[in-house]
Amino acid sequence: MQTILPLTRKGVLSQAWPVLLSQASIPLVGLVDTIIIGRTGQTLELAGVALGVTVMSFIFWSFGFLRMGVTGLTARAVGEEDPKETQSILLRSVVAGTAIGALLFALQLFLIPTALKFMQASQDIEGISSQYMAARMWGAPAILACYAINGWLLGQGKTACALILQIITNSMNIGLDIYFVQELGMGAKGVGLGTAIAEWTSLLTGIIICSILIVLKGGPASGLLHKNNLFALDRLKHMFAVNANIMIRTIALLGLMTWFANSGARQGGVALAANHVLLQIITVSAFILDAFAVTAEARVGAAIGAKSRINFWRAVRLTTEFAVVSAIVTSILIALLGPIFVDYAVADNAVAELAKQFIPIVALAPILGVASWQLDGIFIGATNSSAMRNSTIIALIGYIALDVLLRPLGNWGVWIAFIASYVLRAVTLGVYFPSVAKQIETNDIS
Repeated sequence: MQTILPLTRKGVLSQAWPVLLSQASIPLVGLVDTIIIGRTGQTLELAGVALGVTVMSFIFWSFGFLRMGVTGLTARAVGEEDPKETQSILLRSVVAGTAIGALLFALQLFLIPTALKFMQASQDIEGISSQYMAARMWGAPAILACYAINGWLLGQGKTACALILQIITNSMNIGLDIYFVQELGMGAKGVGLGTAIAEWTSLLTGIIICSILIVLKGGPASGLLHKNNLFALDRLKHMFAVNANIMIRTIALLGLMTWFANSGARQGGVALAANHVLLQIITVSAFILDAFAVTAEARVGAAIGAKSRINFWRAVRLTTEFAVVSAIVTSILIALLGPIFVDYAVADNAVAELAKQFIPIVALAPILGVASWQLDGIFIGATNSSAMRNSTIIALIGYIALDVLLRPLGNWGVWIAFIASYVLRAVTLGVYFPSVAKQIETNDIS
């Protein structure tokens, strides 16, 4: 029998805190990259990395279903007490991630210039971004395979294992970035190369961790590698249906982020760099609060797999309680410590002063965003990806319209529209939530 921690406040917190640390460490790498480049005093370097990070996030997270979809599918397999399918999901998704990553690497000569063409930045900034992105592409197969491994670990509630994997990866990433940039003077290219090497280390570490977990549970299931199991038509059809919707949803969400970066780029290099620094603060807070959304994914998925109405509602309530309290605390910390971080991270006075002007509105992001992040977790756990797809597309359209209307306000308009996008996502997801609740109430689970 497959089990996870009891569905109590203590059990939820025990499952969430490793995710919290793991999630917080993901954007920590971005923060370190920003500090390393920012403290060189080279505004063009910082702006170039900012643009490159945005584009690479769009490319890689277009396949974020390899993490999110796998979490929901794995959690349901755990709830159904089906260890063979749990292991099969891992194999199918890792192979898919590696293949997609290899294809991206092969197509980089087309992808990188095409992606940068849509961003309205100077040629100098685009040149720096290209160096960063080309270096990152070496890690494409590894990072996408690791999405699947992380999703599999989180779907089983193995959050401590996910934390260990993230700590090893990010420690190497930070160390290599510091060495390549500060010691070798490689600039943006060094940041990208350090990250790519760390991603391959992450894949090897993840394979070892997953192998140990499978052995501890009795070894590979009988018939695991048989083609009729790995390529079972009904399982593949369901997996691709779930993942296709999540992919569209992710592309829409990344389109929102890219539009935001492009809006900053229109304001000039200083605004682009300042907005990137502020976005790192929001990213840290989002990943921290996402710990409870990820916990909701596993808990809700397991409840639906077990067809347990009581566990479903208890999972929703307990994880949301922790998320709301954490959002309030995080907003207060951003308001108090945000200016101190900006002063430390950025050597360019113009960039730092502009960034500090927008700390008050950035501090609102956790409070206004917590509902959208939490609902994401619930819908991923329920594998109700069609609702996620529709709601995100609607929110994207609303955000773009608002951003265009607020352009006369300059960078303030850029930030007001961006923060409002969290509310739009929460409202549109909220409209679909009754359908998830009805599904579990009637045991009509597909």
